[in-house]
Amino acid sequence: MSLAAHLEELGRPLVEHQLDHPTVAGIAKGDLPEPIFRSWLEQDYLFLLDYVRVFSRLAWQAPAAHLGDLVDLAHATYHDELALHRSLAAEFGADLGGAAKGPACQAYTAFLLDSAADYAEGLAALYPCMWGYSTLGARLAENPPAEPRYRRWVDTYADPGFAALTRRCAQMIDEAGADSARAEQLFLAGMRHELAFWDVPA
Repeated sequence: MSLAAHLEELGRPLVEHQLDHPTVAGIAKGDLPEPIFRSWLEQDYLFLLDYVRVFSRLAWQAPAAHLGDLVDLAHATYHDELALHRSLAAEFGADLGGAAKGPACQAYTAFLLDSAADYAEGLAALYPCMWGYSTLGARLAENPPAEPRYRRWVDTYADPGFAALTRRCAQMIDEAGADSARAEQLFLAGMRHELAFWDVPA
């Protein structure tokens, strides 16, 4: 089993915990109260700005074969995911420009930016976000919410193009030669940050 596949096996129980979280369950049913999603959207917007910086820091260290992959990941995050957030922000009345990081966002982005000081370790640390959202999107798309705004959110992460980016990230992990024990540690820490991120600040 490849390292990325091994990490995914370790992460599946934590994806189930995310699916059971009230915020995710509310998105799945389409009845999540708007103030909760609005707050989550503001936090995730700030998170994604730093996520682009993580990809950029890793791209500086990347072997030539994967420089383009990391540039593509940064581009997709900056242009596609952030465009979704800006569009949803207009519909939910979110204040993206005036938002401040809550504790979960601050802790997660600091963890990722610190981990990205090392190429192989940074890839393992960020994989929970890529793989986790791709997996959540696929699961939620099996019975998508009727509410169109939440359906659009689900469709973004269930999109085959997003799954393809996740597979490219997995390939980079497998080729980076990370210490498996260290990769497990960072991946599981990232998965715990993912779960904590759903606890939306008031």
